[in-house]
Amino acid sequence: MAVLIDTNVVLDWILKRGQFVEPAVKIMRHCANNAFKGYLALHSLLNIFYITRNDFRVAQRQEILLMLYDYFKIVNIDRRMVMVALKSSNLKDLEDDLQLRCAIKANVDYIITRDVKGFADSAIEILSPEDFLQILEGDI
Repeated sequence: MAVLIDTNVVLDWILKRGQFVEPAVKIMRHCANNAFKGYLALHSLLNIFYITRNDFRVAQRQEILLMLYDYFKIVNIDRRMVMVALKSSNLKDLEDDLQLRCAIKANVDYIITRDVKGFADSAIEILSPEDFLQILEGDI
């Protein structure tokens, strides 16, 4: 099984965000144990580095990204993907659109996100962290 993890789930884990941290921790643990093939979009790493700037020093953020680099395969975006997204007539959120394009490029089975509605027209199945864990832990 291959999945792309959206930035918000990784941030839930890193920042220990309230009710969202437990599912995020479980997903990261399963990824570290190779229960599934995990993917992150390259721009997720950039966003994580920036968003966590008030919570961690640069060296700590570097360590976090290096750890993510070890756990996940990183899917790059290219000029064509950005141009297609920018020219899309139904573009609502550029970041979500690029997440979807990375998921398609990686040929994943699922996108795991707390923003399920942001991917309403997705060709790939979108799951909340809780729904994904039900599928994953049902298979283990």
